[in-house]
Amino acid sequence: MKIALFGTSADPPTAAHQSILEWLAEHYDQVAVWASDNPFKVHQSPLADRLAMLKLLVHSLGYANIQVWPELSDRRSLLSLQRAQALWGCQQDYSLVIGSDLIQQIRQWYQATQLLAAITLVIFPRQGYPILSTDL
Repeated sequence: MKIALFGTSADPPTAAHQSILEWLAEHYDQVAVWASDNPFKVHQSPLADRLAMLKLLVHSLGYANIQVWPELSDRRSLLSLQRAQALWGCQQDYSLVIGSDLIQQIRQWYQATQLLAAITLVIFPRQGYPILSTDL
């Protein structure tokens, strides 16, 4: 099974988040989405409020294969992946979905090498944050 893991700060959820979720729903068997705190960002709204807004967005889309999984939320993507593996098993095809604004942060992520060995990274372009081959 192909599973997209989409943890987002969703501060607030935007039309871009909606477009990403719609694309993921068409390309993955399961889309797990959650609101999370990014340790490299300052957040405007409390996590609980961002989660509530994200739930409203997901519900409005009406895709059966997109669900909000708050229990996957962690500041460390590797721990979110490990929680997903506990739910669906280690044999699934996991993709971690990020925006291009996060590319520069990856080297600073908790156990980034271990994380990148276990998932496929799916990067969505974001205005003002070009995807450069030197960053990858």
